[in-house]
Amino acid sequence: MLLHIVARGRIGRGPEAELVDRYAKRIAWPVKLTELPDQGGRIPPRDPDGVTVALDERGEQLSSVEFARKLERWRDAGRRECRFLIGAADGHEDQERASADLLLAFGKATWPHLLARAMLMEQLFRATSILANHPYHREG
Repeated sequence: MLLHIVARGRIGRGPEAELVDRYAKRIAWPVKLTELPDQGGRIPPRDPDGVTVALDERGEQLSSVEFARKLERWRDAGRRECRFLIGAADGHEDQERASADLLLAFGKATWPHLLARAMLMEQLFRATSILANHPYHREG
């Protein structure tokens, strides 16, 4: 299953970009990153066999294992793409939020979109490591 991150804003060459690259290289599943301007731009067409997750502070808070199991269920159900939408400073339009299969929150706090991108990449690496029985994730 393709992990496709569709993010508003350009990440450039800062420390967040280094984290995103570091985790992207470690993920065994195919990963694609699409950057859009803060406003406008065309979101790539959705794969009809795909699933969409919008990062949103009002979304569901999942543990790393719960997140991994969701990815596993979607993968095993034949979903070809899991698309993650990261909004700009003002979040997502109501239509994007409503059309998502899952609203996902990294806690109740609001995170800068560049940091949220790095956090998502780490959680994707962690989830795929859990599914591969890799020792990266340690239950507390």
